[in-house]
Amino acid sequence: MGSVKVEKPEFIDTHCHLEMRTFDNDRDEVIKRAADANVTFIINAGSDRRGNLSGLELSAAYPQIYSAVGIHPHDAKTLDEAFYNELKEWIKKPKVVAVGEIGLDYYYFHSPKGVQIEAFRRQIILAREARLPIIVHSREAKNDTLRILRDEIADTTGVLHCFSGDLNMAKKAMELGFYISLAGPITFKKAADLREVAKFIPDEFLLIETDAPYLSPTPMRGKRNEPSFIKHTAEVIADLRGVTLDDLARITTLNAQKLFSIGNLEEKGEIIYKIRDSLYLNITNKCTNKCSFCVRSRTSYVKGHNLRLEKEPSALQLIKAIDDPKKFKEIVFCGIGEPLIRLDIIKKVSKWVKQHGGRVRINTNGHGNIIHGKNIVPELADIVDSISISLDAENEVKYNKICKPSLNNAYNGVLSFIREAKKIIPEVQVSVVQIPQINLDKCASIADELGVPLRVRHFNVVG
Repeated sequence: MGSVKVEKPEFIDTHCHLEMRTFDNDRDEVIKRAADANVTFIINAGSDRRGNLSGLELSAAYPQIYSAVGIHPHDAKTLDEAFYNELKEWIKKPKVVAVGEIGLDYYYFHSPKGVQIEAFRRQIILAREARLPIIVHSREAKNDTLRILRDEIADTTGVLHCFSGDLNMAKKAMELGFYISLAGPITFKKAADLREVAKFIPDEFLLIETDAPYLSPTPMRGKRNEPSFIKHTAEVIADLRGVTLDDLARITTLNAQKLFSIGNLEEKGEIIYKIRDSLYLNITNKCTNKCSFCVRSRTSYVKGHNLRLEKEPSALQLIKAIDDPKKFKEIVFCGIGEPLIRLDIIKKVSKWVKQHGGRVRINTNGHGNIIHGKNIVPELADIVDSISISLDAENEVKYNKICKPSLNNAYNGVLSFIREAKKIIPEVQVSVVQIPQINLDKCASIADELGVPLRVRHFNVVG
């Protein structure tokens, strides 16, 4: 839980084909370049019998390479009983982490449609029995892909690799628990629709890949693709999502580790965590709301950081962990709990931050005065520069339904807290999450009446 980690972006290439003959002359050099580019793990996906066997040899020879075994829809016609029985044996090998790539391709029809569908279904069943995720290829086959996944996956999950579908397809896949993996095409000039998908995908569903040797990203187009090129794809996605390359690498690495059960997940909750150029302080997991849209109901992670605390930090622990507040744009009290529950900690740490040249912001649900039975805002004078208060609804009835506060008269308490904060805190804004139940125009009118700006937060976008 200690000091700020020195960020060095590490990537996992969740899909490539290093077993292909195009790598025969320099495969070792390609793998070394990947390591030099901080690609910590590589998942080599099988597509035909020879490719699966060669991929298994690769994963046995290199500790950083894992295998997925499966039959690509192009080769679905080769999946006879003997081959199917081989797949059953291959998935038992220790470094096989998925069944794939499998799926449907209606662009080329190298195998007949009915044969592709049957092979897809059979391999999903195989993955389900083995409790492995699936890696799905879907090209010009949106409806059948989604229908078969709904029919067959049960408690199986997986990823739509090298995603080329539309936003509707991405949403429906994520509703089924599937990750969306983006590759080199996101960097192409004519990828406007795909870029909109990249902006929308919630952090916890995002993966990246190369699909090497295919689809080299800009500026490497025209060259054979390889895992070390993944940084170019990651940079474009990070820019689209308004985060740093470090943030994007951390998010996608965590997701790959969770889906494919590789590497070591961070087990201890972090008391400080960096996003972009700000440092966040996670001081409690307790909250006086149970908001239907809150990230804490779905995951312990924000931007790849584990925020589930085993023990709440002391002021001294936080101060030592911050080290030099001037290194950051601002120090933000914001975790997966309500920070003003621990008012004394905020006061001690904020005072120290200000004395050492830092800037302080608090993200709060606005319950502070009710929690402490008094107006606490004057106690924040001169030690807090900015405060963001969650308005979250345009009236009390909706607020109680959506946020489920444990405190009486919570909504009116939020409005009162905003009025008091505006008298003392230099910068005050209110926020609301964009969900269908909320009337954003009415929320904007309330903010105008209170004399504070309104920030609309997108659902599923945290941090």
